[in-house]
Amino acid sequence: GGAMAGSWGRVGALSGAGAVGAAAYGAHGAGGSGLYETANRYHFLHSLALLAVPHCRRPLLAGALLTSGMGLFCGPLYYHAWSGDPTFNKAAPYGGSLLILGWLTMAL
Repeated sequence: GGAMAGSWGRVGALSGAGAVGAAAYGAHGAGGSGLYETANRYHFLHSLALLAVPHCRRPLLAGALLTSGMGLFCGPLYYHAWSGDPTFNKAAPYGGSLLILGWLTMAL
């Protein structure tokens, strides 16, 4: 627990704000892309998941797994949608695996 654990709620809130900003940007740019919309959906859902992290038994581990997973899953998809460059897409399955582990950690 402690202050460190509670800060994951703030991380989730800031991530959620970023997801709204990305959705607004996408509505005027790359948002027609299925890749972009997938990235944004996972960004939103896992921002909400971060709000629950302070209430689980292993908040530091769960929060680290979820934020790392979001970066490695959503980041490459956003980048590909914006740039047309698929170079980083190979990181997405690792990010997805980290997201699954983050959820499982919250279940401990």
